[in-house]
Amino acid sequence: MLWIRSFLFLLGLLIVTPIFSILVILLLPLPNVTRSRIASGWAHFVMFWLRFTCNLNYEVHGQENIPDHPSIILSKHQSAWETMGLQTIFPPQVWVIKRSLLLIPFLGWAFVALAAIPIDRSAGREALKKLVENGKDRLARGLWVVIFPEGTRTAPGEKGKYHIGGAWLATKTETTVVPVAHNAGKYWRKNAFIKHPGTIQVVIGPPIKTSGLKPDQVNKQVEAWIEATMLTLN
Repeated sequence: MLWIRSFLFLLGLLIVTPIFSILVILLLPLPNVTRSRIASGWAHFVMFWLRFTCNLNYEVHGQENIPDHPSIILSKHQSAWETMGLQTIFPPQVWVIKRSLLLIPFLGWAFVALAAIPIDRSAGREALKKLVENGKDRLARGLWVVIFPEGTRTAPGEKGKYHIGGAWLATKTETTVVPVAHNAGKYWRKNAFIKHPGTIQVVIGPPIKTSGLKPDQVNKQVEAWIEATMLTLN
């Protein structure tokens, strides 16, 4: 039964994603915020379809911690779920993504239209420079920036290395950081086809003001809060 439910979810996702991707591309002349709202509509549908087919829902705690101005979201990364779920929780946003994702048909084109920030992880200091340049531009357009500091998905109970990029962008632009913890990997594991029923818990942490802080200070605060919160979720 779980296999059938997961298959129906995937089928719906594969049908609707190209449609929304084409729509976002066609709306390229419109402001980024408008196109991001279209992407949010896609994410809301996916969350509904996930709940309908797989009985997988989510709850959000700490919504009072969401600032009323564009900020940088530094989130735990366990699953594909958060790439969609966060769009239903926060205002219009862009993601920092691997450059290789731009090569995926439809999805990659939509990333371009949505002003996602591609990075080459092997570029070192040059990648940080580009991140700050592009991140500052997106924030100025009224968009939030989503970064997964661990860089790749981790299994429940595991912790990856927290890379400095998100904290670097936040301190260089003096932008507020919002840490996010969740246990999506408990129900939708990395590279897993089966989606298990249940309720994902998403916790939004107190915003971190970055003015006067160094990147490593921000990074340590984010890591400490996320990992401590993950212990309560696991």
